[in-house]
Amino acid sequence: MTDTGRMPYQLPFPPEAANEIVIPSPIPEDERVWVPQADGVWFRPLCLNTRQGYWVNLLRVRRAGVLSRHRHPGPVHGHVLRGRWHYLEHDWVATAGSYVFEPPGETHTLVVPEDCQEMITLFHITGAMIYVDPWGKVTGYEDVFSKIEMCRKHYDSCGLGGAFLDQFIR
Repeated sequence: MTDTGRMPYQLPFPPEAANEIVIPSPIPEDERVWVPQADGVWFRPLCLNTRQGYWVNLLRVRRAGVLSRHRHPGPVHGHVLRGRWHYLEHDWVATAGSYVFEPPGETHTLVVPEDCQEMITLFHITGAMIYVDPWGKVTGYEDVFSKIEMCRKHYDSCGLGGAFLDQFIR
């Protein structure tokens, strides 16, 4: 009798299935991989899923203060890798190691405290981020397609080339 416990799956995968993404070192050594988003704010794409309308990225912030005020029509998951942050609308603080779930419909103002030199959080965002003023008036938005556009423009300009981004798109 053959031991099949350590045998890999023997049938072909569905031809329509997307390829997996494996990134051995999500925090890159090459600074060019970080896409500038605002003064002192960058993101590093990990997965940009155009079929399901979500993106996964690392957000790196190297400045204190209000980062943005935004609303989410879909769920958001976050895992803090470095530093800390909080929302003006809540009394909790997300610190290194924290997991945060943000339900659809949540509107909040993200703040990085003065004594935090660097914050890095892994975010999985479904749908969009809709930027608003304190009274809910829309001032801008981001979705997976605008993130792709930002990345291509940056990677073209920094020498990595727009095709560098293709490895993260599904």
